[in-house]
Amino acid sequence: MSTALETPPEGLEPQGPERAVPDKAPAGRGTVVLRRFLRDRTALAGAVVLLLLFLLAFAGPYVTPWSYSHIDYTALRAAPGAGHWWGTNRIGQDVFAQTVRGLQKSLVIGLLVAVLATGLASLVGACAGYFGGWTDRLLMFFVDLLLVFPSFLVIAIISPRLRSGGWFAFVGLLAVFGWMITARVVRSMTLSLKEREFVRAARFMGVGPFRIIWRHVLPNIASFLIIDATIQVGGAVMSETALSYFGFGVQPPDVSLGTLIASGTSAAVTYPWMFFFAAGLLVLFVLAVNLVGDGLRDALDPTARGGTR
Repeated sequence: MSTALETPPEGLEPQGPERAVPDKAPAGRGTVVLRRFLRDRTALAGAVVLLLLFLLAFAGPYVTPWSYSHIDYTALRAAPGAGHWWGTNRIGQDVFAQTVRGLQKSLVIGLLVAVLATGLASLVGACAGYFGGWTDRLLMFFVDLLLVFPSFLVIAIISPRLRSGGWFAFVGLLAVFGWMITARVVRSMTLSLKEREFVRAARFMGVGPFRIIWRHVLPNIASFLIIDATIQVGGAVMSETALSYFGFGVQPPDVSLGTLIASGTSAAVTYPWMFFFAAGLLVLFVLAVNLVGDGLRDALDPTARGGTR
């Protein structure tokens, strides 16, 4: 009796256990998104610039012998050189040390505000759109009430009274007044999504509402939330810069890009290193964040131009 397997007739595939197993499993969503993102050269350049800025902000203080608060009385308004790489300001503080400290502060503030504001907007907007009824009316009334307040003026009035809480209180204020419009957009998108077949099927199967929101609603608006979060980062940094410029943001002896730009504006022509390093890093950071946001949006949305490239 022969133990060799018979070869099936030509044109017929083996059935049951003998069916051929695919050599390679299909790529997951995360892998596909990553491939699309890496194919976008502008987004990749923005990510590299953003990584370098973070490296400069958090590794910079360890490569310079000067602290951002140290004063060199022998070098007042000194030009960039071997002793002070980016020069000094009017009281002898090292501009490089101050700029990397300010960049570090602005990066942290921008990212924290973006995460808090986008998270709050997605939660409130999704709950209002999904539950409807009195929940929708109550949440939207609260959103409309916050939209009435002049946020810049309110933050300028409250922030000096919260100095004991440090810059964390400042982050909370920026986040509280930066999510309302996004919440309205998320609500509108949720209203259209909650009647889709996959959401109705999950509801009929007894899946809880918050699980449906987390597993079915929010992933389908992820591309919008990603691009909104990147806009929030740039907007938060610009708001922090403006408030710090007028003395309502980060308080001395700490520094941020806003305080450095404010202190160096009057010397932008005569002593340009006191102004242009901080201003240039601010512009570079906001531009890099926007490029990364566009790339992530295109990678997450298969109908976008970048996603189908």
